[in-house]
Amino acid sequence: MSDTKTPFELMMAQAQEMARAFNPALESFSPKGFEKLWPTMPKEAMEMWFGKGISKEGLDAKTRLLLTLAGLTMQGAQADTPFRMTVRHALEAGATRDEIAETIAQMSMFAGIPAMTRAMELAREVMEDKKDIET
Repeated sequence: MSDTKTPFELMMAQAQEMARAFNPALESFSPKGFEKLWPTMPKEAMEMWFGKGISKEGLDAKTRLLLTLAGLTMQGAQADTPFRMTVRHALEAGATRDEIAETIAQMSMFAGIPAMTRAMELAREVMEDKKDIET
């Protein structure tokens, strides 16, 4: 095997070196930290914007967020940050851990086991974090 790097690997190495030169703290930067900057909306706000505020006879915020989780799972749970934020908001809107798990599990029939597994891992991360906060 050759030790030569692809142009992409060289570009990434150069970008990391440049980031270290600008700010040494960026060496251990994690985009996941940005999620903590976004607050979870209160249930009342979600109902107003995403629930019964749209249609008095329509779906509530919890149901809409569970549907969003189903859709994100169908896409392979590739967007980590939006997925974790949706789980946080679903919990705040009143969804139980079992409802979230069941929603994701149901998608295994349509999106496949790998997508469901990835979605469950992301949801479990959020629910474990929430457990620490709640106790």
